[in-house]
Amino acid sequence: MNNAYHTSVLLQACIDYLIQKPDGVYVDLTFGGGGHSALILEKLNEKGKLFAFDQDADAQKNSLKDPRFTLIPQNFRYLKNFLRVYGIQKVDGILGDLGVSSHQFDEASRGFSIRFDSELDMRMNQQNPLTAKKIVNEYESNALFKLFKEYGEVHNAFKLANEICNYRTNAPINTTNDLKLAIGHCTPKFEEHKYLAKVFQALRIEVNQEMDALKECLSQCVEVMDAGSRLVVISYHSLEDRLVKNLIKTGNTEGIETKDIIYGTSKKIFKNLTGKPIVPDENEIKNNTRARSAKLRVAEKL
Repeated sequence: MNNAYHTSVLLQACIDYLIQKPDGVYVDLTFGGGGHSALILEKLNEKGKLFAFDQDADAQKNSLKDPRFTLIPQNFRYLKNFLRVYGIQKVDGILGDLGVSSHQFDEASRGFSIRFDSELDMRMNQQNPLTAKKIVNEYESNALFKLFKEYGEVHNAFKLANEICNYRTNAPINTTNDLKLAIGHCTPKFEEHKYLAKVFQALRIEVNQEMDALKECLSQCVEVMDAGSRLVVISYHSLEDRLVKNLIKTGNTEGIETKDIIYGTSKKIFKNLTGKPIVPDENEIKNNTRARSAKLRVAEKL
């Protein structure tokens, strides 16, 4: 477990909700520094199994040496396929701590953070050919507008897209500082940090296809979870949280309720165990400021 790599959010609450069977099969969708996985293993007996996913080569260096543990170096969108490779049909619990790890934010060369002047990269998987630099230099104005509007919920997305297109006609946008300079006229006074965070979020989501991957993963969770198993998910922005909330309520990420053919009542796939999401207390936020936007939702498969 590498605490320097990433500080696990709502750690104890996640594990308390997740583990119901010490001899069960569990999945950590976002291994990162291994904080959640290490505590899961402490709660399992010798028959328990834990499978973890992480596409980031840096995170894979944190792999845990335990015969009950298997790290799968893949995006969690391939959840079902890789569980089948290991002969797993059903699991007893799934944990997902979504978003970007502390390491990815703090490693300047990765280009995730607005704090550093570095090349616009933002790839969670370094084999991915698409980078943030490629997006801001090659996407058409309409495509830029769409991603900033949908993924960043930027209020002046149209102007933002045009400013980027105009700037790059004279010089390429290669670094985080280049991008800040290019969109300087769009950035509201006294809200620079908040605005840039939305812009960077939108680019990161596009680079890593985060919303598509999460939709695919959550749909597969429904398929691989056994009755009575738990889904424990921490989200950090409204786009992620909406998908998780929809899944718990309706059994699908679109939030479309399905009716029982005979009785006409809504089919329930999950029992919501938390009601409103659990959020970190003041002490945890004080010790880890990145926890401030975290929302934990838990559901049990019916």
